[in-house]
Amino acid sequence: MSAPVITLDGPSASGKGTVAAMVALRLGFHYLDSGSLYRLAALYAVRHQIPLDNEAKLAMAAVRLPIAFRDGRVWLEDIDVTDEIRSEDIGLCASRIGALPALRSALLQRQRDFRHPPGLVTDGRDMGSVVFPDATLKVFLTASADERGRRRYKQLIGKGASANLQQIQQDIADRDERDAARPVAPLRQEPDARLLDTTRLTIDAAVDQVIEWYRAIAPRA
Repeated sequence: MSAPVITLDGPSASGKGTVAAMVALRLGFHYLDSGSLYRLAALYAVRHQIPLDNEAKLAMAAVRLPIAFRDGRVWLEDIDVTDEIRSEDIGLCASRIGALPALRSALLQRQRDFRHPPGLVTDGRDMGSVVFPDATLKVFLTASADERGRRRYKQLIGKGASANLQQIQQDIADRDERDAARPVAPLRQEPDARLLDTTRLTIDAAVDQVIEWYRAIAPRA
């Protein structure tokens, strides 16, 4: 039997990455931040001057992307890029190339290869719908656009970066629209995914809810 998988899909800045990582830690599962793969592909494209609309070259690069995940850090070409891939600019580039079918196809198997016992927790936008359609538990995690904007703003300010709250909220709204409208793997709640709105939830409460859902169905998985 394949290792169990918990998928957390949802829009940008909904908190799914933080929740997924904590769920994985508490369950002793592996964790995959799928968005980092697209951010790594975007950073690689920027560094190597690959046009973001050159689908064929981007897909070829993605298949051979020299990446590593070690000790909670992310490496590209043997350089620690953990913080760099979280910049707003790289995030916007990742959203653009994430709509390209050939690139998504190139990264599909790389994501599935993370599935190992005792289990996997992964977050993204199409984890439950495309990458792991047979996941044990699928969660669609969201929050209001205003709240997500405030969270991203606090995160950037906390890192000492300059930030404009209104611009961040507009960028999030634009990304929501772009991700929902793309023809390949659009952002949406699947019929078999459970909705978790974190607008008024603490991180710990959200983690507790996901684990409660999983434990309720795990014996039958």
